[in-house]
Amino acid sequence: MKEILQVDNITTGYAENKILTDISFSVQQGEFVGIIGKNGAGKSTLLKALRGFLPLNKGSIQLLERDLASYAQRELATMIAYLQQQIELTFDYTAEDMVMAGRYPYMKWWEQHGEQDKAIVEACMKYTGVYDLKDTPIKAMSGGQRQRVLLAKILAQQTPVLFLDEPAAGLDLFYQEEIFRFCQEMCNRGKTVIMVVHELNLAARYCSRVMLINNGSVIADDKPAAVLTDQLLTEAYGVSIRSLINPETGHADIFTLPAQTDNDKSQLLDIIVGTAAKAERAGEP
Repeated sequence: MKEILQVDNITTGYAENKILTDISFSVQQGEFVGIIGKNGAGKSTLLKALRGFLPLNKGSIQLLERDLASYAQRELATMIAYLQQQIELTFDYTAEDMVMAGRYPYMKWWEQHGEQDKAIVEACMKYTGVYDLKDTPIKAMSGGQRQRVLLAKILAQQTPVLFLDEPAAGLDLFYQEEIFRFCQEMCNRGKTVIMVVHELNLAARYCSRVMLINNGSVIADDKPAAVLTDQLLTEAYGVSIRSLINPETGHADIFTLPAQTDNDKSQLLDIIVGTAAKAERAGEP
């Protein structure tokens, strides 16, 4: 199996604020890696570093046995497609225009898109279920529709590696699962996907490997069944979590256990729902 990424002892963050420390791992062709952890753990920071958007304080990243920093940005855009968490859309492109932008790394500055580009864009839009929106302005779409258009755009780049930062955010349940299924199917055909994931149950079903980050370190990195355990998830997320195998599906069902409500929280809840005020009024003469 071909090695796609080799990450050696990297430390990175923003200016003087180090978010990730001494991270090392490798990724092989065809793997579907889910990066999980609570908010602020460093998931998106890791994805940005792997794409070369953040400088490394220490360590190195190799893409296909070549230092990541040695790639020109246009060349890198033909190797890695990156769907970031939040995208600022300043122009009112149509869906088709947006997806066609995924073909630009392959064009010279004087070239227009050709018939092959059009065929690839059409296939990507049909695959993600947005072809009927091809003439619709991006700003006129729902968040879920926009997200599927952006997914079609990075598919149109036809890169061997895809980095996805919470691609299922804001999507209906059906489309959340569809994105995971898309990624699994692509990996089965030789692409490599690294995805920041919040949907742990979907990670359990579709990812071939799960990487759990806590406080800027990787505390577990293995097959989903070995990582999505009560002990590891409770440690990483700071709340009581259970992971049980559903006998109907054979997959993990992951859920939190309710915390005991202490007296202070009970009093706050009385204020929030108005119980305290109603009781006070009831006692008035």
